[in-house]
Amino acid sequence: MAKGASISGFPEWLPSERVVEQRVIDTLRNVFELNGFIGIETRAVEQGSSLLKKGETSKEIYLLSRLQEVGHESDTPIEDRLGLHFDLTVPLSRYVVEHSGDLAFPFKRWQIQKVWRGERPQEGRFREFVQADIDVIGNGDLPDHYEVELPLVMVSALERLREFGLPKATVHANNRKLSEGFYRGLGLTDVEGVLREIDKLDKIGADEVAKLLVEGCGANENQARACLELAELTAANGADLAEKFDALYAKHDIAADSDAYVLARQGLDTLAMIVDEAARIRPGSVIADLKIARGLDYYTGSVYETFLDGAASLGSICSGGRYDNLASQGNKKYPGVGLSIGLSRLVSYMLHAAGAHANRVSPASVLVAVWNEADRSASNVIANQLRARGIAADVAPTAAKLGKQIKYADKLGIPYVWFPSDAAEDGVGDEVKNIITGDQQPADARSWEPDTVYARQTVTVEA
Repeated sequence: MAKGASISGFPEWLPSERVVEQRVIDTLRNVFELNGFIGIETRAVEQGSSLLKKGETSKEIYLLSRLQEVGHESDTPIEDRLGLHFDLTVPLSRYVVEHSGDLAFPFKRWQIQKVWRGERPQEGRFREFVQADIDVIGNGDLPDHYEVELPLVMVSALERLREFGLPKATVHANNRKLSEGFYRGLGLTDVEGVLREIDKLDKIGADEVAKLLVEGCGANENQARACLELAELTAANGADLAEKFDALYAKHDIAADSDAYVLARQGLDTLAMIVDEAARIRPGSVIADLKIARGLDYYTGSVYETFLDGAASLGSICSGGRYDNLASQGNKKYPGVGLSIGLSRLVSYMLHAAGAHANRVSPASVLVAVWNEADRSASNVIANQLRARGIAADVAPTAAKLGKQIKYADKLGIPYVWFPSDAAEDGVGDEVKNIITGDQQPADARSWEPDTVYARQTVTVEA
């Protein structure tokens, strides 16, 4: 978190840190748009009834009240009150329904926007943060191939962020149908409960999860251990996954002609397709990991969690899945698949763990000096001539001694200082100085070009 933040969980980046965040945003947007995704921005508030659709989220929602209404909120049901959105999927589902007549389906959208979540602040966890989402929404149906394409787009984006110090990312995928079919084959009926407990596996360990399955989900000891056995399965290809799947089903005497097996097999086939297709396009980017459950109950098919090499403490940095029932209008459904990056968490990691930093604070590459206030208009003309040619330029704030003006440029990281011609000295034209190298030469604002090495505002990573 940025130093000096006065409210826990609400980060404020310093100008140099904001440069890093902006480069990350620009990179993600570039990758998303290269893949045909369309940018949207939704309102910050949603009806309480919409926010409550997404499972166990009530404790995280920030509700809004006018000052005059404080103390009377209890008169209005939570469903009818306005709250800040805690993710971008709920707003998207509402947006799609409201604008369905104006959208072309499948609707491929990207969205990078702030969200608010009332959870306990901790390292890498904020109450106000930026999320970056991509989703594809269908009208009535949505082909399974998007369940491969979406994680590959995200991996491509995360690969681009490695230049800012992000480690290699790997998507861990599962399918809710596979898990549900197995649980039902064991005789368990509280599928959502089992999924929620399995989702805690990495946080509390197998023994604690087994206790929760017995105490809260109606499982006996054998059923609980079988659920954990399924969660332990991983595979890098479809054949290996199918072999392990069939062996586990045989071990627990689940009939191959049962409805439970048929459901699980549907999920298995989709998951095998995902890992095999991903391996052909980007080897090693996606693996099958059957402990991935995603505790939110609106997912209906593929589910994803993304982890960074060597950054286990960070946990999953990108998650999502397939949802068939979140958005509907009468009998019409809008199934979707999407993934979401906790962008602020990534930026925090890049700044404080990877050592990402901007080469300068100011985007300007030139500071035009001012000899005296009477000549400021001449300096402004030079700056405007440079800007007209796409060269970012600023003008010195005061006609201070030249040394102070140069010091000001240096503090902002501006590499060039422009010295306008002095009317008092005949035959002396404009000159520009690279204050990094010390090189100084005559220059004309209508034709001069800065060295691209020094002119670009960049983000680098400490070795």
